[in-house]
Parts: sequence; structure tokens; C-alpha cells
Amino acid sequence: MSKRHFARALAGALFLAGASPAFSTGDSVYGNWARGDGQARVRIARCGGALCAINTWIRDESSGEHVGDRLVMNVTGDPAASMSGTAYDPQRKLSYNVEIEMLGPQSMRTKGCMLAGLLCKTVSWSRLGR
Repeated sequence: MSKRHFARALAGALFLAGASPAFSTGDSVYGNWARGDGQARVRIARCGGALCAINTWIRDESSGEHVGDRLVMNVTGDPAASMSGTAYDPQRKLSYNVEIEMLGPQSMRTKGCMLAGLLCKTVSWSRLGR
């Protein structure tokens, strides 16, 4: 996979969220988020025993990202502080190591890595609404 294709796949996959109205957004990772580059919006919520992210809006779907694309994350930690674990992107059939860090109630940062941490991408996010 080329670095460009990897970067696009990872950026798209780094947060694609199944909604669950039983969870409050509060100051945690749960809720609706806008990617820092302005190209995507996602909703993050619990899905079964995992944490899921689903694309709710994509500026340009020719980039390979699509509304409805999902990322399933098996992470541990505090949803209001930081979480880490693994993520699986079923659209691209790729797995990642993922870290999620809450920077405050309105912002977070995600980092996804492949190939034993040799290829990583960090993405900033801003909360949409409350």
C-alpha cells in the first residue's frame, strides 16, 4: 500500500460511530465530532462491547471515504481522558493500533498506527454541538 493510500485510509478509518442514545456525550469521547481538516464528521458511541465510529458527513467521497463507513475499536481506558487499543476498518480490511486522547470537553486527538508503529497518523477533532 502506498504511503498516500495508507494516509487516506487511516484518516478515513480513524473515525468512522454507531449511535446509542443511552450514552451521554458529557466530557467524554461519545458524541459528534468534526475532523480538524474539515473533510469529515463522525458520531462515536458504544456498539456492543466495542466503541464504534461512523462517518456522518464526508466533503469529498471520491477520496475513498464514504458516509456510513464504520471503524470498530476495542479500547480500554477512561472515555473522558484517554483510551487505547486496536481498531478494525471493515471497509478496507485493515487493523490499527489506536490511541484517543481527550484534550478538553470540546476537543480530542486520535493516533492510529500500522506496521508495528512504523506508519502513524494523528488527527485532531472538535466536538459538534452538545
